[in-house]
Amino acid sequence: MTTDLRHHLGRLGEHLAGEHLERLGYAILTRNYRTRWGEIDVVACDGARILFCEVRTRRTGSSGPFDGLREAQCRRLRRTAVTWLQEQEQRPHVSELRFDAIGVTIDPTGRLVALEHLEGAF
Repeated sequence: MTTDLRHHLGRLGEHLAGEHLERLGYAILTRNYRTRWGEIDVVACDGARILFCEVRTRRTGSSGPFDGLREAQCRRLRRTAVTWLQEQEQRPHVSELRFDAIGVTIDPTGRLVALEHLEGAF
């Protein structure tokens, strides 16, 4: 798969994950926040908690969406979240921070097949 197709697939998955979080009552605070340590796909808040979400998008027939989620990547995401918290002067101050993973599976026509949301994934 070319880089452009992977990029498009990833953006589609992040868009669908954001819609899912909004249906659950979360406001999207940031998308694709990058630092030298890594990227957080979606940061969302429902007033009580801030979610740092890793979105994994796959086509049907490929490995599961969470297969590539390893401890080293989780550490990088936590480090990136600390930077996000330090940089956001206007961020909501809440009692809970949570790291979730959202797996999105897309069929060859670009339609959503499955969306799995793991709360407190890491």
